[in-house]
Amino acid sequence: MAEKLLVKELGPDRPPLTIKQITRDDKGKSHTRSFSSDWYGRKTWLAGSAHVNALFCFPCLLFKGPGTDLSWTGVGVQDMKHLSEKVRKHENTGLHMGNAMKLAVLGGANVATQLDDGHRTAVRKHNEEVDKNRRTLSKIIDCVKYCGAFELALRGGEESDSSDNPGIFRGLDFVASLDGVLEEHLKTASVFKGMSKTEQNELLECMLSVVKDHILEEVRGAECVAVQAERTTDASAHCQLVLVLRYIDAGGNVRERFFEHVTVRDATADGVAAALLGRLSFILPGGHADKLVAQAYGGSGAAGGGVQRKVSEVYPNARYVHCYAHPLDLVVRHATSHIPGVGAFFADLGGFSAFFSGSPERAAALGRTDATRWDFHNRAVDTVYEHRAELLECCQAIRDSGNFDPSTIRGAGGLEKMLEDENFVFFLGLFHRIMPNVDMLSTQLQKKDIEPVFIEALVEKFTESIQKIRASMSCLCGDSESDQEPKPKKQCRMQGPGEQHRVATEVCDAILMQVEERFAYTQHLISATLLLAELFPQHSVHFPNMALDTTAAAYPVLNKAKLKTELSFIYDNSEFKACSGAVPLYQFFIANDLQSTFSETVRLLRILITTPMTTAEPERCFSTLKRIKTFLRNNVTHDRLNALAMLSMEKQLLRDIPDFNKKVIERFLCHLEKRKSEIPLKIICMFPHNTDLVLIGNSQ
Repeated sequence: MAEKLLVKELGPDRPPLTIKQITRDDKGKSHTRSFSSDWYGRKTWLAGSAHVNALFCFPCLLFKGPGTDLSWTGVGVQDMKHLSEKVRKHENTGLHMGNAMKLAVLGGANVATQLDDGHRTAVRKHNEEVDKNRRTLSKIIDCVKYCGAFELALRGGEESDSSDNPGIFRGLDFVASLDGVLEEHLKTASVFKGMSKTEQNELLECMLSVVKDHILEEVRGAECVAVQAERTTDASAHCQLVLVLRYIDAGGNVRERFFEHVTVRDATADGVAAALLGRLSFILPGGHADKLVAQAYGGSGAAGGGVQRKVSEVYPNARYVHCYAHPLDLVVRHATSHIPGVGAFFADLGGFSAFFSGSPERAAALGRTDATRWDFHNRAVDTVYEHRAELLECCQAIRDSGNFDPSTIRGAGGLEKMLEDENFVFFLGLFHRIMPNVDMLSTQLQKKDIEPVFIEALVEKFTESIQKIRASMSCLCGDSESDQEPKPKKQCRMQGPGEQHRVATEVCDAILMQVEERFAYTQHLISATLLLAELFPQHSVHFPNMALDTTAAAYPVLNKAKLKTELSFIYDNSEFKACSGAVPLYQFFIANDLQSTFSETVRLLRILITTPMTTAEPERCFSTLKRIKTFLRNNVTHDRLNALAMLSMEKQLLRDIPDFNKKVIERFLCHLEKRKSEIPLKIICMFPHNTDLVLIGNSQ
């Protein structure tokens, strides 16, 4: 029986046969008849054998007995001239009909049982219970989705039935009052209620796996993929790497999906790279490795540590692109933190925010909080520089008033000494000249409609400004040349204009080097100029051969000659000049089925659109990190954290996935099957009669 069930599952073998038969009619004319595979579709019981090159009856082969027609079960049928007649004759035999019925009911209940009224009534009731239980479970899934979408705590401080603070998920009374089936389930269910922490975690795990499988299906169906990563820490100070994938889906829409956060055991460049490469090997296995065309990092630490170089060794097409959305003031701080005195300066600078935000009395002591923007976070350098005298006066007033607690008086004394310190004042003046240029570049890079050529011009202008500051150090440090002997680098205290000049020059050089590294890869910016609609009239007169050469060198997968022909046609046709961007142009080609005609242009568009070259896309993506960091502050398990973050950031995707709840239920059933071995024997004995658990399964 087991062997026959396996054969039934495999189905009849239907190879392409080469049966040919030559016949002659009454006039002596020859005719060649051959077998057509269409017969398999017309007669589901037909099977073929490539070994003997003949046709057989699948049910009769499986249940052959006395009286079986050997032409259909032994030697096989090769008579093509009379095939229709033989098929019709065999179908009308009682033996074939009996064998076909045996095959149909194999593995199920016997015929007598299926014809019994009691059995059919039991099946109907079973199916009704299945539908009811699945509907109940679907409602519970909707509640989990709702809590996740709005970042509401699933659990409370006290989870007992009599608790006044059960948490939102356990407090389903409001939902149950609107749904009679759910209300009955919550009151009467004994084995599976769907409210325990274990069941809740299993539901979250199933929901996460369904969404991730959908994202992986989209990613592996895309031709180009970019990875964006941000490094942060959780509540226990463990390093976390947040992964976001950018690609174009089958509908031609640009997608940026939160995929997961990964715990990094080692926060160094090697540890971050190893964690990232491990996940990328799962996301893009084997033949999909060439799809990774870009990598971007939001945190200065990850990118600065050389992670991009290690990723490029495995994924050579993955160009490193600076994440323009990352605040450049943090990049500048990181670039100069190794210089003696600079790290201490920024640490001391943060003391103003910590001190005045420590209590309302300290903030009120400033006296001008309504008239002045005391922003010690984003504009700390400018704020302290511009209001240094007022801050000194405030600190002195706090120490002399006698109306403050000892810690406030002590803190005010520290700030007063800091504001009078020569080295602090020097760095304050230096970065007061540098940071406005940084802020201006950062603000301009955040524009949504920024163009690639404009980015290059902004970086060049910023570099020129820093070089001018570097050249004018004598104005800041003084004209005295009496102290030109440089001090040892380990010595943090500076003495004289000569040492100040050296340190200021080193700061400017570090910033210039960091900017050069961050914006080193600009080929994608040059390539993007080929598809800027406002440049089409100019390109139609003078074809941008230099930009084309750069593009071909950056992306060897492109056919340079064909790309030039396609671009020349686009430049010369006025219809394309109305294009508002790369995405509309790409969608136009896809919507009109022109991807084969403009194959190289479409391929270049896919690469450029997938590469996060402007700030608008990464900024929208990395803005979700504020919520991710909120999740990371909670003491929850890794999988649960991933699921909660996914439910919050991809709630629209959950609504778009067809039959999402149904897919979650199917996976949840697999978890229940695995848990049977962990459930006490007395509950296992209840399974055949319990509608809470078993009848969530398939209908009969």
